[in-house]
Amino acid sequence: MNLGEEPVIEISGLWMNYSDRMVLRGIDLAVYRGQIIGYIGPNGAGKSTTVKIMLGLVEGYNGTVRIFGKDIKSGDATYKGRIGYVPEVAEMYDSLTAREYLTFIGELYGLPHEAAEAKARRLMALLDMERVYDKRIASYSKGMKQKVLLVSSMLHDPDILFLDEPLSGLDANSVMVVKEILATLAAKGKTIFYSSHIMDVVEKISSRIILLDGGELMADGTFAELQERSTEGTLESIFNRLTGFDQYRDIAGEFVAAVMDGEAG
Repeated sequence: MNLGEEPVIEISGLWMNYSDRMVLRGIDLAVYRGQIIGYIGPNGAGKSTTVKIMLGLVEGYNGTVRIFGKDIKSGDATYKGRIGYVPEVAEMYDSLTAREYLTFIGELYGLPHEAAEAKARRLMALLDMERVYDKRIASYSKGMKQKVLLVSSMLHDPDILFLDEPLSGLDANSVMVVKEILATLAAKGKTIFYSSHIMDVVEKISSRIILLDGGELMADGTFAELQERSTEGTLESIFNRLTGFDQYRDIAGEFVAAVMDGEAG
């Protein structure tokens, strides 16, 4: 972050409730170019709601959300052309081939048909997917579908990437490639907003880690900074302490005991 640099994402006093349940409680957050944000928290902490508000998919919130300096409540949706998104669970047009699907997505973002198709083919080949480029997505494995989603999110060269469990289903080699892609994008000034429950991955790839719990920001800093404030050595341990979840060993022991109950000795 350079002094005087404008944030690409700026959230002020963000509150959100569903019916009688408060999901976000006064979130304040500024995110800058080139940062990889590890956005973590327990289920129900408000992570997905925050991201969906920034994507313009959820309304009815109180507070201000600015993307590229503009309040997204203004009705100007042009910012959406500069963002990419990989949801945790995505509905795809799986009766289409990857060529058809990715070309369609590229055209939605304003790319000419031939340019979208050529770029999609090149990106798929780099992820070792060229051999299935013209096969229906319905025939793909989970990891193959995930690669299509990743390509679709980056096809239009977005400035911000919102990724929710982006490594889901990928083999070990592909995980290494995608992690390096994200680091390279960040080095070129792209902003990555990364949400995952895999703590060791978040720990390794994030330049900044933000922990949300009960709709409130509980921690915000680099992994080294979070370590300094804690005696724990891993992000998982820090996460468990800050969220107050320290019964996992007891639960695991009781679960295994229940599984093995009545087993012959």
